[in-house]
Parts: sequence; structure tokens; C-alpha cells
Amino acid sequence: MRPPILRQVLIRVILGEDSYIVREGLQQVLAGAPQVTVVAGCADADSLLQEVEALRPDVVVTDIRMPPTDTDEGIRLAAHLRVAHPDIGVVVLSQYSDPGYVLALLESGSDGRAYLLKERVHDRRQLVAAIEAVANGQSVIDPKIVEVLVTAKARTERSPLSELTPRELEVLAAIAEGKSNAAISDALVLTKRAVEKHINSIFLKLNLSHAPEADDVSPRVKATLLFLAESDVISAHTHPEP
Repeated sequence: MRPPILRQVLIRVILGEDSYIVREGLQQVLAGAPQVTVVAGCADADSLLQEVEALRPDVVVTDIRMPPTDTDEGIRLAAHLRVAHPDIGVVVLSQYSDPGYVLALLESGSDGRAYLLKERVHDRRQLVAAIEAVANGQSVIDPKIVEVLVTAKARTERSPLSELTPRELEVLAAIAEGKSNAAISDALVLTKRAVEKHINSIFLKLNLSHAPEADDVSPRVKATLLFLAESDVISAHTHPEP
């Protein structure tokens, strides 16, 4: 007897983007992803919130800046949904590589949140992977943001990052991007046991109290990013533009 065929559950997405061209481009990119369906597209924060309340999507993909204020609507929406609808994932798209925006996004919690630079959205695989991740309660941070933080932290006087080996630095960056132990293993061609040993060593050297297991990725991401952005690195590199 053949096993039953399991139907793939569609991830229902609402888009928030004030540029008509970009919004249409996002719809076209996602139209080629069979696991995703776009149920609405909105040009401002107010209509986006109305559609979210009416349609209750699985994921919201939103620009960081939208009318009416064109400041940080995407981040404020994510904070609102954390309280009102904690099961809805949010992917924030931004042209800004300033880590301050990422820290603001994660302030209300890191699970089910992603921050991608707009330059990534032409790559369907990266965008869909982020949508799938937040739909499952995971976190994704753009690698360029992590690179900025690691570089800035490494330049500080007596940086604890100097205690890490080159391989441990690679693993640390992967943790900050939101990769699970299994994903780090695949990306760096390491055994899962080796990844676990590296992570334990990293958290010990950086005096981070606990290295959660692979199924507890989101708190690990937040802890790592906060470590990378603490003290002088925050003041020098992470203030969002007004």
C-alpha cells in the first residue's frame, strides 16, 4: 500500500511596500514559489495593518519605511504583531545596512523575524527561505549586517573576538545569521558534533552563559547579535538615521 501523499501547506503572505514597481516585482518573484501565495499588497502602514487584521496571514513582508511617516513603520509593525498576533512572522526589507535597525527589530523578540537587504530580493531562494524560516518561528539576519557587526567588534580594543579561531569566527557569523546547527554543518562542511564543539567553545570564550541547542535558534541569534553590538559598537555603528 502506498503512503498517503502529503499536501504542501501554502504560506500566506501580505506585502507592504509603498513603491508600486517594487511591490509588483516582489509579487512576480514570489509567484514562482509554489509554497508561497501572496494574498494582498499594501502601499502604506495603515492599510497593511488593516489587511493583516482582515486576512491573518502567516507572514508579512514589509519595507522598513512606509507612509505615513516614512521612518520605521516596518519595525513598529513587527513590534505590534509580537503582541497582537505573535504567530505571524515578519520579514523586514531595507536598503539600510545599519545594524541599529536590526537591533530595534529584535528588541521585542527574535523568533519569527527576518531582516534582509533589498538587494537580496531578486534572489527568490533567499527571500523564500526567509519567509519559510519566520513562518516556522525562526530568525534570519542578512549576512552583510553580521559582517558589519563582526568587523566593528573585532576593531575594538582588546576585543574578545581575538580569542576565536578563524573557523570559530565563521561559526559565530553563521549563528548571528540565524543558521541552525544542521545548516552550519552543511554550509561549512563540518560534522554536527564539530559544530556543537565550536559553538560551546565560542560561548565559553565570549562569556555567553548558554549555547542553546539547534531547535532554540532564535534566542541564540539575539544573544549573539547583542554581544556583537554592545558598548562602543552600538554608539559608533548602530544609530539609525532619523
